[in-house]
Amino acid sequence: MPTKGNDGYYEVVWPRSARQVVSKALAPRLKTLEGKTIAELWDYVYRGNEVYGWLEEELKARFPGVRFVNWREFGCTHGNEEREVLAALPHRLKELGVDAAISAMGC
Repeated sequence: MPTKGNDGYYEVVWPRSARQVVSKALAPRLKTLEGKTIAELWDYVYRGNEVYGWLEEELKARFPGVRFVNWREFGCTHGNEEREVLAALPHRLKELGVDAAISAMGC
């Protein structure tokens, strides 16, 4: 509802705050998956147990020597233990010699 004397103009306030996190550049993309180790991360939400099997099959056919670290190795990336799982992830990826990761399957 307009107030008297504003000629139809209203003050506008931007609802977002200033950025709190500084963006970092992404890691360079791998040229190939041949001979690489890929981690499978899953949030236990939607059929990852099936989808990762299909992905492995297709990627093995396309990229000789590709290896996978199964999602069971990491735990659920969503839910009660999410903080612990994600906090341990950098160390676990390095420990397992992972070159790339697939994080999926939320709806």
